[in-house]
Amino acid sequence: MKISKFIYHVWSLHRNYNINQILVRQRLYYFNRFHSTNSEVAKEYDLPIENIRNFSIVAHVDHGKSTLADRLLEITGAVKINSGEQILDKLQVEKERGITVKAQTASLNYTYNGIKYLLNLIDTPGHVDFSAEVHRSLAPCQGVVLVVDANDGVQAQTVANFHLAMKNNLVIIPVINKIDLKFAKPERVINQLETLFDMTESDVLKISAKLGTGVLKVLDAIVERIPPPDVCRDKPFRALIFDSWYDKYKGTILLIYIKEGSLSLKLHIVSMYTKKSYEVRNMSLLRPSEENVNKLFAGQIGCISCNMRSSKEMIIGDTLHLKDHVAEPLLGFKTPKPMVFSGVYPIEKSQFEVMRTAIEKLTLNDSSVTIEMETSIALGHGWRLGFLGLLHMEVFMQRLEQEYGTCSIVTTPSVTYKAKIVGKKNIKEYRTDMISFNNPVKFPDPNIVEEFYEPMVLGSIIAPTQYVGTVLSLCFERRGVQQTAKDIGHDRTLFQFLLPLNEIIVDFHDTLKRITSGYGTFDYEDHNYQPTNIMKLNIALNGKVVEELSTIVHISKARTTGRQICEKLLDILPRQLFEIVIQAIVNGKVIARETLKPYRKDVTAKLYGGDITRKMKLLAQQAQGKKKMKIIGKISIPRETFIDLFKK
Repeated sequence: MKISKFIYHVWSLHRNYNINQILVRQRLYYFNRFHSTNSEVAKEYDLPIENIRNFSIVAHVDHGKSTLADRLLEITGAVKINSGEQILDKLQVEKERGITVKAQTASLNYTYNGIKYLLNLIDTPGHVDFSAEVHRSLAPCQGVVLVVDANDGVQAQTVANFHLAMKNNLVIIPVINKIDLKFAKPERVINQLETLFDMTESDVLKISAKLGTGVLKVLDAIVERIPPPDVCRDKPFRALIFDSWYDKYKGTILLIYIKEGSLSLKLHIVSMYTKKSYEVRNMSLLRPSEENVNKLFAGQIGCISCNMRSSKEMIIGDTLHLKDHVAEPLLGFKTPKPMVFSGVYPIEKSQFEVMRTAIEKLTLNDSSVTIEMETSIALGHGWRLGFLGLLHMEVFMQRLEQEYGTCSIVTTPSVTYKAKIVGKKNIKEYRTDMISFNNPVKFPDPNIVEEFYEPMVLGSIIAPTQYVGTVLSLCFERRGVQQTAKDIGHDRTLFQFLLPLNEIIVDFHDTLKRITSGYGTFDYEDHNYQPTNIMKLNIALNGKVVEELSTIVHISKARTTGRQICEKLLDILPRQLFEIVIQAIVNGKVIARETLKPYRKDVTAKLYGGDITRKMKLLAQQAQGKKKMKIIGKISIPRETFIDLFKK
């Protein structure tokens, strides 16, 4: 007995020793994480301004931006060779979809002719829905690398990126990628660049980012052609916030471009927008992982954390300056205007607070999303979120689920309409007000509306000439108005159409790809509002309108849309003991109808014979009961019905 107690005592000491060792290691880990500013880790990179280059890589979707960024990281020694594909695409949604949705930054060291240079690279998305990331990324840059696929040639987003770079007065380095492909035709692409952008063949670089062929020439061209940043280090600190994200240990992390002066640890900085003061706790350069530094200088791009806990305190485009110095705001950029709006609700009402926290943290990483509280009788409390496009919405909801574990219900996407309201100012005069709305519940009374307006976009479509007829048919079907049609050579045509935004947000791009065998490309930009004839499409069940099922449609699409909704409800609504009439109503007129048959109990099953009048009497009583039930019965719509209806 004594021996067993002794063994237990020795085991307890050994166990406690191991636990203490684990605790010590954990404390050392967190101490090093938060206090890694010693001389061995934190450094200074006080390079002359003339040796700094800030540039972005821009291109159409799948033209090789991220692959080129990988080669630049490997050649400059930022990462090991063959360390992994698309190193800067860190998000799970980016790896699954194979696209870049978030601009990423990396500071690279490169020696050219014996001189050490600091190259600040920003890899940008290519899809039109993430154009806000491109706008934001170009703010600190003096040049761009415009990548074009040697097989596909110039695409719609290539044209948009070129004009955006020209608008910002940036130096453009044209690069033809994927010259190693079997069907690559770089000479054809050069002709397109000459036709559309007046570029000469001598300015164009031919590379294979996958194999690394010609990538060194890209680095040399960046140093030779792109000018150093126009900054001043002799003035007090002033910087531009152009990106941010959330870290669970450090809180809000700001990505800044220092325009004037320098920044050190423990200094107090002030946000020009909120007027709040913060102490700089940590500074780092992205290489591409964070590398702590003691000081950041004008011309550099770096990360800072300053105990900023709320997403409402951070504004993209805001200017930071020292606490004791008065400064003027830097010339920033406009906040992107959301184009698509959807209602977002938690599947379980108990998850409301968890989802609210997740949305706040994610919008810190994606400031182009707007948030507004919303309440639905059927779905409960939720939010009305604004996105730049349908893919932007899909990616946001996927990140919400993958990164924060929150599942949600997303209603049918809609756009923001405007209405000119006419009302009496006094007995003799009338006044007009302009209101905006994106929710069918807030649709104004048509009797007081003088005119409705809907958002328009200027769409650019590049497709093979053989598909001209199908492309024109698609655009005219979506109420488009043709502006121009230009032959850009090699059997390809550039179309420009004025299109209503609500006609393209759901399936226009997919339909274009399908009818052009995958060769058609599409890009669009905002083109203000135009008068339109829209109306509210109400859905009624047994004569009672259900507001949560209503939608806004153009008069030409009302009947088709109403019929589609009625047919879908016929399949997903649960049957009752009485008949349910599903109606689509516009301005009090029924334009579509479906009838959901009731369950029928066999009331004659108990009969074992006798006169036929006994059977007829029971059936008459059943019919009378169903008629009464239809009048007083309430239709209970399960939550799953709304989920199935809104699901795309």
